[in-house]
Amino acid sequence: MPAASRRPLGLVSGLVLVLAACGAPPAMTGGTGGSEGTTAGSMTAATSDGGTTGDASTTADSEGTMGETTTADTLPLPLPPLDAAPLTDSQTLRPAHAAEDVTASLDPRDPADLDALLDMGFGDLEVGPGEPLIERTGDGSEPPTPGPNAALLTRFVHLADTQIVDDESPIRQALFDTPGILAPVFRAQETYACQITNAAIRTINAIHGATPLDFVLLGGDNADNAQENELSWFLGILDGAAVVHCDSGDDDDPVAGPANDPKDPFAPVGLDVPWWWVTGNHDLLANGFRTAASQGAAAVGDSSVEGTRDWSQPGGPVITGPVVGDPRRAIVDNDRLLELVAASGDGHGIDDEVRARGRADYTFDVDGTPLRFLVVDSAAPKGGPVGVIRGADVDAYIEPALVDAAADGKWVLVVSHHPAGDLGDGGGPGGEAIADALTSAEWEALLGAHDRVIAHLVGHSHEHRARWVEPLGGHAYWEVTTAAIADFPHQMRLVEIGDGDNGHLSLRLTAVDLAIDGDALGAAGKARAVADHTSGWSMDGSGTTDDRNVVLWAPLP
Repeated sequence: MPAASRRPLGLVSGLVLVLAACGAPPAMTGGTGGSEGTTAGSMTAATSDGGTTGDASTTADSEGTMGETTTADTLPLPLPPLDAAPLTDSQTLRPAHAAEDVTASLDPRDPADLDALLDMGFGDLEVGPGEPLIERTGDGSEPPTPGPNAALLTRFVHLADTQIVDDESPIRQALFDTPGILAPVFRAQETYACQITNAAIRTINAIHGATPLDFVLLGGDNADNAQENELSWFLGILDGAAVVHCDSGDDDDPVAGPANDPKDPFAPVGLDVPWWWVTGNHDLLANGFRTAASQGAAAVGDSSVEGTRDWSQPGGPVITGPVVGDPRRAIVDNDRLLELVAASGDGHGIDDEVRARGRADYTFDVDGTPLRFLVVDSAAPKGGPVGVIRGADVDAYIEPALVDAAADGKWVLVVSHHPAGDLGDGGGPGGEAIADALTSAEWEALLGAHDRVIAHLVGHSHEHRARWVEPLGGHAYWEVTTAAIADFPHQMRLVEIGDGDNGHLSLRLTAVDLAIDGDALGAAGKARAVADHTSGWSMDGSGTTDDRNVVLWAPLP
């Protein structure tokens, strides 16, 4: 496919002024990189430790071309297993460069500025001491002493907000990147999102190799823009497709040769344990709030209005104007989303019954234990970034599932993408209000009305948090939020649930850093992610010490 002509960002000041007049952030002041940008630094050549063979028959371009210099005979093997993946209670990975707000002078959208940040050490990491686990009770009382028959019930990883992105999509909004709430519209590391997610999977496999895990539980926002190609890449990475090619439009090769830049096909390691799907707003809605009906034509079109990446230029500067279109960028609707997940691997909780209901609401049990997980779909069906849980869905499935769990003698962990505080009716930007949507208080009251509910596990806020919820007149429970892989500190959680043999269940939560040993592309992505944070462009989702490594005691009624 011939390269389309591009218009550099610096030539669209008129358009930006119009957008600013509509309430958008001001235009970036840095340069475009353009012909002055360099490949070194912004796109450093990296060598995979993998081999040189692969099977191109299941490409998850997943269905795209293999690249100008890559064939089925030269694909790399997956990265080798890690020797270990230390948990953050024994050691932490932290930025070596102190946080310094340089947003007025350096903008990572400009490839030259990103190079400068990396050269100055903004992306460097160092090993720090571990953080011990802190025991917490909901009322602040002394933690109970475990009884003689205390036992582990399940051990899993909560993996939230990977937000794998097609950074060349014409409906990206990179033009609007500003420090603070709009920082996620452009991430310095976004081109490496597939490799960073692959590093997370490799880390999980190492944890499983040391002490077995039962499963991985997603937190939603697995894709960033609800595009079919993004979802295909995500599913291929977790399910271990023979090859995943995270590239769209033109077949880009920023660093000549195979397996040395994030636009090259690679062989993902794949999870060694089962995993369960959770839908987030970015999985269903373009940019996390716009519907397929409103953005579908633009997504597969050939023009960017709000800023996307141009990898025909060194460093992939942000541009507007003509781009190379790609039909694989189609925005999914809810039926198509469920169809894609159900067809991948074992379906990951999405079966014909779930598809017939039209929402990713389902339950699963941990064999041999009294634990049941209730997964709730909180993505707004008519648009908007807030979570929407409809009264009709509560009546038809959610509350009956809670009643059934009690009848079966199960303790329940409810799972959704949105925490209670981010629920609404969907009537915000890009959305349409839904009359029977539950308020935050109504959702908490619903869970509090069922005393078998132990915890509500969520993502969305990109910040570690552990909150004791006391609904008025109801049963109290823990709401646990896990930080994002997509944003600093780029962590997931190891969750270990135990029966304390003391009238309590315990939730042992340990933050997990990405292990990037022997992973040049994963390390390059992580460096850019850290630089985006330490330079002041992205926020810190680490939470407090009371939110990260904790043991939460939940009294049994």
